[in-house]
Amino acid sequence: MAESAEADWVSRFADEVISEAERRAPGKPIVCASGLSPSGPIHLGNLREIMTPHLVADEIRRRGLDCVHLLSWDDYDRFRRVPAGVDPAWAEHIGKPLTSVPAPPGSPHANWAEHFKAPMVAALAELGIDYRGISQTEQYTSGAYREQILLAVRERSRIDAILDRYRTKEGVREVEDYFPYKPYCELCERDLTRVTAYDDETTELAYTCECGFGETVRLAEHDRGKLVWKVDWPMRWAYEGVVFEPSGVDHHSPGSAWIVGGQIVGEVFGGEQPIGPMYAFVGITGMAKMSSSKGDVPTPADALEIMEAPVLRWLYARRKPAQSFKIAFDQEIQRLYDEWDALGRKVGLGQAQPAELAAHNRAVSTAAGPLPATPHPVPYRTLASIVDITTGHDEQALRILRDLDAVEDLAQARPRLDRAQRWVADHLPADQRTHVRETPDQELLDSLGQTERESLRLLAEGLDDWTLDGLTSLVYGVPKLQVGLAADAKPTPELKAAQRAFFVLLYRLLVGRDTGPRLPTLLMAVGAERVRKLVGG
Repeated sequence: MAESAEADWVSRFADEVISEAERRAPGKPIVCASGLSPSGPIHLGNLREIMTPHLVADEIRRRGLDCVHLLSWDDYDRFRRVPAGVDPAWAEHIGKPLTSVPAPPGSPHANWAEHFKAPMVAALAELGIDYRGISQTEQYTSGAYREQILLAVRERSRIDAILDRYRTKEGVREVEDYFPYKPYCELCERDLTRVTAYDDETTELAYTCECGFGETVRLAEHDRGKLVWKVDWPMRWAYEGVVFEPSGVDHHSPGSAWIVGGQIVGEVFGGEQPIGPMYAFVGITGMAKMSSSKGDVPTPADALEIMEAPVLRWLYARRKPAQSFKIAFDQEIQRLYDEWDALGRKVGLGQAQPAELAAHNRAVSTAAGPLPATPHPVPYRTLASIVDITTGHDEQALRILRDLDAVEDLAQARPRLDRAQRWVADHLPADQRTHVRETPDQELLDSLGQTERESLRLLAEGLDDWTLDGLTSLVYGVPKLQVGLAADAKPTPELKAAQRAFFVLLYRLLVGRDTGPRLPTLLMAVGAERVRKLVGG
């Protein structure tokens, strides 16, 4: 095994999964699995359900082994509620399979499930995630699970006994009342049904629905219903031979589907529970825990509009599944990118620790090859400042980038430049946007004392070194010159106070407020001639 992988959680799980797969089914492809319900926006917390097995499956593939990552689309689940912002008339579809519910108004997609699957499918492609999608609607309605359904119904007393181990006294039900299969009504398509009779020999099943409809069908031929969740999940583990599948913290309480399923899979379906790490929640800077049922939550597609795919992959790769973390949509994204670029430099110099190197490698590439990268990665905070100052004007942006970092074509700075542009447009608060003054603030200039006028004169005279380093030395050096210190003098508390006062003066003269983008970037964006004009030089 490569040294870079030794200290990383993905490799440790891959070792465990390979060993377990060899014990369970030697010589067969190793199966990792995820499940998503397209009942609403599939958010960045849900992405952990995909990224965790993806990273493990990808590591197994890197080692030359055959591994498949199954993604079950739980599109045969019931439609539970009408989210905010959707016509309340959609309440008439509550209880139908998600694939039988019309898409939200104005959607080009065939149904509700496809509407919410589509952006996730596109995001997974951009993230380089290789998987085999399975529609549970297709599986159930094609009869693929027929034998498993009949087995579960025959073993309903055994399943009920397993469930009974976790029921409170108030939750106890009679064995004959329990039925693990829920028909969808033939008339109204909803699952507001109750099984009233079942014959094990003939498989005749009678049900009634709240809509008033009732019928008798042969379960051996019936394909308009599904196993209840606590039976459905372990059935699929056995059916697909899943060796690795993670689950959220909400699945690990006593009596939950994961805990109960671990017993049902063996006692009823003759399979084994997957290796299944519990994963923690993913938050958004400044927001509470995500819940797709509440409507407007950031999705992977939203994140990929403001950050490159390798950066988003890195956030999931560098944290163990049980560690929670946050994804920045506010100005914290600039610090995140600084950290990402610093890691890239460490990797380039051969100074990264093994776990850091492993996470970086998993972020920038998969077993299939490298992900697209920005050829000339200018710091994100610099790009954001340039976009903000130039209001997205390409020619001005290119002028600044050429002076700043020898970028000869904007294509060299993309797609990072596009991500920064989208972040400025959608996430930079209006009161933090930069508007460079058109004319000098004469009232402020007239009010300045001798020391302040002198500092502006020194600045105007020093604008000849038109590089980022030169401008940085200039803005920090002017207050030093004024007190007779060398340019490389160590800062004292008094000097820091003088520098802060000088910076505030420049911001007020250039953008009309006390703060703004980093001054060297701002000066470069405004241009020497205009800077001299605005500072009265």
